[in-house]
Amino acid sequence: MIRRERLTATVEGDFVVFLIGMRINQPLKLHKWLPVAGAMPRMIKELRQQPELGLLHAEMWFSRTIILVQYWRSMAQLLAYAKDRQAQHLPAWQAFNKAVGSDGSVGIWHETYAASAGSYENVYVNMPAFGLGRAGTLQAAAGGRQSAAGRLQAHKARP
Repeated sequence: MIRRERLTATVEGDFVVFLIGMRINQPLKLHKWLPVAGAMPRMIKELRQQPELGLLHAEMWFSRTIILVQYWRSMAQLLAYAKDRQAQHLPAWQAFNKAVGSDGSVGIWHETYAASAGSYENVYVNMPAFGLGRAGTLQAAAGGRQSAAGRLQAHKARP
């Protein structure tokens, strides 16, 4: 549902933004990139079924480069999931290293950012709930929240 208003999102406390993706360098080598592309949806399903693991929200876009944006409650929870021998991540990582390694057929990457009060801002206009707006709480971007500087200050002021 498109929200025809100017909104901003907040998240209580600290949180983590995790960007992860893959790049298909050799499109004809389906046997190399298709298993990699299929691994992330399994992980997201697992994380959504177990909210106590810390995933707040995830969104994925597909093209030659696939990107997944994830919002996590904490860095500790993200790192714990990455190392959990009972979870989907380690077997997928081991399979990638065995099947692809550094042969150049499929690229993978990730970036991790810790966010705290006053260190982030956002705005959504004529959008459905999206990104941090799905992970956190949406509210009107009015009054002191009309500008980026105002939103940063408003987040900083939160207890």
